[in-house]
Amino acid sequence: MNDLFRFIRRFVPPYRWYLVLSVVANILSAILNLLAFSLVMPILEILFGIKERVDSLMSLEGLSWMRIADWRELVQVLNNNFSYYVGRLAEEQGMSHTLMLLGLYLVVMTGLKVGATYLGFYAMIPIRTGVVRDIRVAIYRKLLELPLGFFSSERKGDILARITGDVGEVENSIMSTLDLMLKNPIMIVLYLGTMIAISWELTLFVFCVLPVAGFVMGRVGKTLKRDSLEVQNLWGEVMSMIEETLSGLRIIKAFTSERWMKARFLEGNDRHRRSLMQLFRRQQLAHPMSEFLGTATIAIVLWYGGLLIVSGSGGITAPTFIYYLVIFYSLINPLKDLSKGFYTIRKGMGSMERIDRLMLAENPIQEPAEPKPLRFEEAIELRGVSFRYGERWVLRDINLRIPKGQTVALVGQSGSGKTTLVDLIPRFYDVEEGAILLDGVDIRQLDSHELRSIIGNVNQEPILFNDTIANNISFGHDAPRIEDIREAARIAHAEEFILEKPEGYEANIGDRGTKLSGGQRQRLSIARAVYKNPPIMILDEATSALDTASERLVQEALERLMQNRTTIVIAHRLSTIINADIICVMHEGRIVEQGTHAELLALGGYYTQLHKMQLASE
Repeated sequence: MNDLFRFIRRFVPPYRWYLVLSVVANILSAILNLLAFSLVMPILEILFGIKERVDSLMSLEGLSWMRIADWRELVQVLNNNFSYYVGRLAEEQGMSHTLMLLGLYLVVMTGLKVGATYLGFYAMIPIRTGVVRDIRVAIYRKLLELPLGFFSSERKGDILARITGDVGEVENSIMSTLDLMLKNPIMIVLYLGTMIAISWELTLFVFCVLPVAGFVMGRVGKTLKRDSLEVQNLWGEVMSMIEETLSGLRIIKAFTSERWMKARFLEGNDRHRRSLMQLFRRQQLAHPMSEFLGTATIAIVLWYGGLLIVSGSGGITAPTFIYYLVIFYSLINPLKDLSKGFYTIRKGMGSMERIDRLMLAENPIQEPAEPKPLRFEEAIELRGVSFRYGERWVLRDINLRIPKGQTVALVGQSGSGKTTLVDLIPRFYDVEEGAILLDGVDIRQLDSHELRSIIGNVNQEPILFNDTIANNISFGHDAPRIEDIREAARIAHAEEFILEKPEGYEANIGDRGTKLSGGQRQRLSIARAVYKNPPIMILDEATSALDTASERLVQEALERLMQNRTTIVIAHRLSTIINADIICVMHEGRIVEQGTHAELLALGGYYTQLHKMQLASE
């Protein structure tokens, strides 16, 4: 229950007035229901001759509904006076007319009651849909805020499962039950209050019986949250397998591993099914168990109430006891719905716990409270920089100065730390030791969004979006100019293939640019960087995956892009960085050599070996 209250305090406040309206409507509905039930006693007592008709009115003077001691007497007075007016009506207008008016009274009260009930549900719809929307927005916003390091330890399929399956489970479990969790306690409180007013002795007995039934139901519900959490974790594994299959389908087919992947998926799917069956079996046990316990409770109350009437010790008459039973029977359904709602909410809270693992994940990259002004006029400097993933050091004691306007190339074997080094400059990760300075200011003292706004990226694998060519080039700009888009495409040698398409710049490139060739995707990625026009450019092996013809076009586009910019290049082919101002050779996370192409060849060290190996392979 505490989980539900925390959930409400966390997500419902923006919709508080809808919540108030729902509560008021549900209170009104319960009161109107009690008034409709009030027909039972006068009909039994007067119309069917169980009791003599009442001949006088009783005064309400001195009685207050605020004092519990007056409740029974207050009920007796109201019952007496209502019976008096019904009796008078029967004498003056006849039984037929009286029954017609009582039926009309019942119809009006029921109409008002169902209207109030609908109003309560109507007010809950904006809460239900709004909270689910807010959760999805919060998750997406968190995905954008979290650093790249978070996703290196999380499976994309599991994250997708939280956004889809877990949020859907919260909607189906918590939000669909929230209206019942508001309505039923109101009905229970009002019905119990009326039952206490009619007979506190009988109600005290009910209080002794109900906790036993509640304890039995609670034992079943305790495991639902744990079972639900396990089900959603297994569903995350299934989604991860699907995501891996879609992204690795080429390799699966190339290695003829379809049978192995099917067996792996079947095993994971079966684990999810077994866990889901166990969860459903526990969940479906709630209704029959609550119905059985409810019927048993009514039978016990019927027995004890009969004893009170026979002995005359309970101050309750037969018609009043029937009214009491009608109210008590009406109490059973809210109690059953409430217990069922607890089970459903426990199931949903398991999903909410998985969502919170994402939403409450801490971002190690903290923004400064008072960022220093961004200025880049002199140089980027890496001073004693070290970095590690977990316990494994990737970079150790990196010292490098990159003057503004110069081109610095990073070369070395795979795994030497080149990509990690360039990822530290835009603060995708924070250094473990040392500092990265921009004109002498530690980049951790700068606003990271402002820092990244002056840095452009062209990666080995171009990352494009399922949108038009124009929108991919002007990505991130709210009011792009088509003239600037075309100029960027011309500089990147992309306009030639763009104009060949019937839709031109409005052509959709498909998911991740699948409608384009590798070289076209890379030139579009370069055009995007040209459009941004940043003073600092990072090129991460931008031509390594291309054929010779595409590489020539892309290399020409890159050379145009690098003009008058500070450029950091991760090079696969040494021939592309011969003219770099500084070439840094990395080995096992350290810069082991540094200089121009000619200076490094003269050293006869790592760079010379790399150069000879490439010459031999070519």
